[in-house]
Amino acid sequence: MHVMAVSTVADQDGFWDALKNAHGRLPGKARWALAVASTDGGRAVNVIVHDSVEGVREFMEEYAGPFATTDYFQADAANAVGLPE
Repeated sequence: MHVMAVSTVADQDGFWDALKNAHGRLPGKARWALAVASTDGGRAVNVIVHDSVEGVREFMEEYAGPFATTDYFQADAANAVGLPE
């Protein structure tokens, strides 16, 4: 499933440094499909393909939790446009 992690970023440098560190440590067969920030850096959207929303939450919070508040959702892949497979 595709999981959206939508973050309000408090510390941009810390957040993106943590995600760069996390990228090479994805669990199991997880795959990072997208990472993008708003132009002001205050918001970020990450899409990770994984078995569960909870698995993505645990992974992301370990790395980026201190630098942002993040909400996690299962993406509606059937109605998405341009969502990487």
